[in-house]
This record gives sequence, structure tokens and C-alpha cells, in this order.
Amino acid sequence: MKVDDKSNEITAIPKLLSRLDIAGAVVTIDAMGCQKKIAQQIIHQEGDYVLSLKGNQGSLHDDVTTYFTSSLSPEPALQTVDGGHGRIETRTIRATDDIAWLKARHTWPGLQSTIAVTAKRELGAKVSEETRYFLSSLSADDPGKLGHAVRAHWAIENNLHWVLDVAFDEDSNRARKGHSAANLAVIRHIALNLIKREKTSKVGVKTKRLKAGWDNAYLLRVIAM
Repeated sequence: MKVDDKSNEITAIPKLLSRLDIAGAVVTIDAMGCQKKIAQQIIHQEGDYVLSLKGNQGSLHDDVTTYFTSSLSPEPALQTVDGGHGRIETRTIRATDDIAWLKARHTWPGLQSTIAVTAKRELGAKVSEETRYFLSSLSADDPGKLGHAVRAHWAIENNLHWVLDVAFDEDSNRARKGHSAANLAVIRHIALNLIKREKTSKVGVKTKRLKAGWDNAYLLRVIAM
């Protein structure tokens, strides 16, 4: 869904949601989309949400941050550790549905829990730590589901945006005239989905693209998957 000129994602997200069947699904959105009207639409369409909470929500963000940095903060409910290429990343999830006090201060459609995810990254002697906060219509009773929703959202950046930049060199594209940029973005998404569905060649996306350009038989296999 292309964002209108002189507008932003806040106006495009409701239009996109209206085209989707999200009943029973969990919708995750960045802080830009952490808006009451969007939360209400997701609930109205019988979905659930996990919305990134940042400073654009003012006192709501301050209240949630203060809670999770105080002595009232719940104990960690789930911890996962990932590693690779000399890097170790530990994610700790805290979640609570004890938010009657928060609801009394802020009216938020469908709100059932607040979440804090702390990511600690270790690379050699360098250690960094960041905590992100979320609002959710899901119960805090299943931290595994909450953690999966958060990680799946972050994976969009790693598995889609990063791949489009590295394998398709999207950031270098300078098409601007008319609808060319939007049309090319759609074509790149289609191509990436087709390449990812082709499993016989055990190489990366960029190499698969080259192989499809060199080998018509392989190109037909990718398209026909």
C-alpha cells in the first residue's frame, strides 16, 4: 500500500488492514502505527496486536517505562539466547496484565498487557543493551507467544528489508518518475518470494538471482514453483 504524497504510514495502515482478513492473527506494527484508531480497527476486525511503544505516545510511554524500571517490574518470564559469527544476543521478556492503573490513566482499545524486551548483545569485549516496550491485546500468560510476535516483527527488517538492499541493491535505485518506484518495489517483492520458494538450489538469494539470469531452465523452475 503506497503511502500518499505529503502523508505518512498512519493514513496508509488502516487502508491496508481493511483489505486483509486478520481474524485470529496477531498484527505487529512499529511505533509510527501505535495509534488508538489503528488498535481499534484491529480489534474490530477480530485480530490481536503487539504495538511498539516509543516516545511519540508521550505520557503513556513514560508510564510504561517507569513501571518496568521500578521495583514493581515483573520478573523475567522468558529468556532466549542466539549466537553466531562471534556475537551472542540474549533477549529477556517481561510482561504483565496487572495494568488497571494504566487503563485508568489511558484509554486504549483492547489493551490487555504491556511488554518489555531487553536485548543484550555481546561481540568480543563490546557489550550493548537496549529495552523496547510494547502494548498488546494478548494476555501476559503466554510469554512465548508474545516473544514470538516481537521476534517475527524484527525478522521483517532482517529477512526482507536487509535482503532487498543486499541482494537487489534496492537502496541504490533512483527511479522516481510517476509510479515507477512503487511498481519496481512490487516486482522486487514478487521476485524475492519466488526465489525463496525455490528450495533445490542451496545458495543465497543473490546467487539464485544470478543463476536465474544465466540458466533459463532454472529461471522457469523459479517462476513455476
